[in-house]
Amino acid sequence: MTTTPKAHKFQLGPEAPKGAGAAADQAKGPKPAAKAPGIDTGLDTGNSAELLARAATDSGETQATLLRRARRLATHYGLPFDTDDEAVDILRQHNIDPFQMPAMMHRAALSEQTQPARREKPLQAPPSSPQTTLREDAPKPPNISLSPHQKSPAGTPHAFPNAAQRSEEISALQNSMTRRRRRLIQKLILRLSIFILLPTLAAGYYYSFIATPMYATDTAFQITTGDSTNPSSPSMFGGGQFATTPDAIAVQTYLQSKEAMIRLQDNEGFKATFSDPTIDWWQRLPTEASFEETYKTYLKHIKIAFDPTEGMINMEISSPSPELSVLFSKALLTYAEQKIDGLSQRKQENQLSDARKSLATAEDARVDAQRHLIALQQSTLLDPEAYATSLRAQISGLEEKALQKTIELQAFLDNANPNSSRVAGLRAEIQRLQNAKRETEAKMIAQMPNGMTLPELLARLQMAASDVATRDLMLQSALEQLRATQIQATSQSRYLTVAVEPIAPQDPAYPRHIHDTLLVFLILSGVYLIISITASILREQIS
Repeated sequence: MTTTPKAHKFQLGPEAPKGAGAAADQAKGPKPAAKAPGIDTGLDTGNSAELLARAATDSGETQATLLRRARRLATHYGLPFDTDDEAVDILRQHNIDPFQMPAMMHRAALSEQTQPARREKPLQAPPSSPQTTLREDAPKPPNISLSPHQKSPAGTPHAFPNAAQRSEEISALQNSMTRRRRRLIQKLILRLSIFILLPTLAAGYYYSFIATPMYATDTAFQITTGDSTNPSSPSMFGGGQFATTPDAIAVQTYLQSKEAMIRLQDNEGFKATFSDPTIDWWQRLPTEASFEETYKTYLKHIKIAFDPTEGMINMEISSPSPELSVLFSKALLTYAEQKIDGLSQRKQENQLSDARKSLATAEDARVDAQRHLIALQQSTLLDPEAYATSLRAQISGLEEKALQKTIELQAFLDNANPNSSRVAGLRAEIQRLQNAKRETEAKMIAQMPNGMTLPELLARLQMAASDVATRDLMLQSALEQLRATQIQATSQSRYLTVAVEPIAPQDPAYPRHIHDTLLVFLILSGVYLIISITASILREQIS
């Protein structure tokens, strides 16, 4: 508020007479109000603007601060006003300094104890001023409090509380805070008792006196391989540490499947065991329970874990009696062994089938090679190799004879007078030998009745013979592979080795009274804490 306040000028009227000394007091005129040190109130002289300016000059404060102080004073006394100027005017009408310090309000309240004469003459509006209604719901300043038991009627000024009243109010406030704190603690204890303590006690009572004891049987087994593998150079999937890991995982999955539960139910009566009326209502399986409910009970009482670092499968089976837990353990071990045999048998059957197919293929190829060789041999009546050998011998003989006759002819020609008839005969004989050689060579490359030449026929016969020999070797290898596969099929490649045999326990393993009770307590405490924090946050956000 930085604008200059505007207010109508007025003059305070005489006070109303009261009591025996009222006339004398009225004759003397109204008493000036006590003013704060260093501040000239000017309640009897000047208008509101002059009073505000003079108070701002004396105190060194701004006019906006003084107007806010007047507004707080009017609110403190419950006087009705709409603007700051009205607050100053109505305070002056009730003979109250509108610009007094907050500490002066407390000092004025203390001065009432030593000046009873002023308390006999309470502040009141002048007769000329209109009757105003005081606001009872007006907020009170934090530095000055009025007693809640003292409610002034409309138009009657309020009196300051004394030290005894303030002490009584403080005691009442402390007692109220103590009662409120005690009431909150009682509500907290009640909530904790209802939502945490009572359910925990009920769970502890159930685990200790009602729950049917369950006997657990521990079994450990592993899957080993019977394949002969060089330990110095183990492969990735055979002969090493993780050789049987896929089989172990397969067995673990099978034992936790519905198929194993159905076999255990058909052979050993799993569902009837846990539907016995002697079992408590919480753990008992209903007689008309569905397949899924039975499977949940199966997973709850049969726990299987696989350790990949050691290759060990640990199995724990709990049942209402020790004998039944041992019986269920042995039955599941039998199912696991059969499953392992089935896995290896499938592999062996596949290997044996492949070996037999390879042998049949080798036999067919050998038969085809032999047929081709026989067809080539039957294409001519003569033995191609013998015929070719005889022709080669004839050619070699003719060449040798022609060479001898050529040497004899050269010897005759070396004479000074050779015999002409003898020379002509040798030349004619050499010519005949060369003609015979050419005819024999022509027979070597001439086509035979089958349309092939002799060298071509010989080459094809040689290739067919080599093919037959190769097919024989392949057939022999297929036979050896089939024999090895049959030997391996007759032997077992995977074994289930039981490391810990199932033994009937003497004491029940479940329920664990203290452990389960503490677990229920922690769960309920966590849920209550989360709900309480959520409710507090929502309440704070909404408010």
